[in-house]
Amino acid sequence: MRNRNISPVFLIIMLVLLAESAIRGMHGSPMDWVIDKLYIIPAIIIGISFHEFGHAIVAYKLGDNTPKFQGRVTMNPAAHIDLVGLLALLLCGFGWGAPVQINPYNFKNRRRDELLVAFAGVIMNLLVAIVFTIIAKILIVCTGSTWLVQDRLGSVLWLVIIYIIQINIVLMIFNLIPCPPLDGFNIIAQIGNFGQSEIYWTLYRYGNLVLIFLIVFNVTHLIITPCVSAIMNLIWGIIL
Repeated sequence: MRNRNISPVFLIIMLVLLAESAIRGMHGSPMDWVIDKLYIIPAIIIGISFHEFGHAIVAYKLGDNTPKFQGRVTMNPAAHIDLVGLLALLLCGFGWGAPVQINPYNFKNRRRDELLVAFAGVIMNLLVAIVFTIIAKILIVCTGSTWLVQDRLGSVLWLVIIYIIQINIVLMIFNLIPCPPLDGFNIIAQIGNFGQSEIYWTLYRYGNLVLIFLIVFNVTHLIITPCVSAIMNLIWGIIL
């Protein structure tokens, strides 16, 4: 999810979700909750940065210099992280990066190129998950599971890697939901060839409200959880 303008209603909903997350975290000690969040931070930063970099580099390669002029054709997290979006993702379970702005009039084939740019972010998240799955497999083969379980450094490293894999899979699935302003909506719009129609902009105008409704009433959870579980089970089969 990517958004710059945060409405009061949106902030209230974020606070409600934050309170719900804190209540769920009370099953353990507050320190355990904080430590767990610290383990997740690298995964979130990597996931958002590579997702937005994917949009930027593909748009640039397809002829749009806008991301280049705005300093977005880089893997540097400072170029892609939106602080509010980062905190929302860390504490509430959903968030966004600083949106990559494009000018579709610079594309040679607008419909095709907008589709490729929309796909680029989720594909980048998939690639990150694959790379870290390979790293996890190499660690298992080279060090054995004993070091990763019993050694303090090994267990921290292992947990961070698993979080990176899981968070990138979550970001991939979440962004494929066909609801504006997520990438899945733009993908469907370009495939269905209604990307410049009135209905597109009508749906986009109310997309944030629809997405908030889906999040608050756990519809996104019902979509994401089985998909992530299936992919993670496949990854565990590869790693172990």
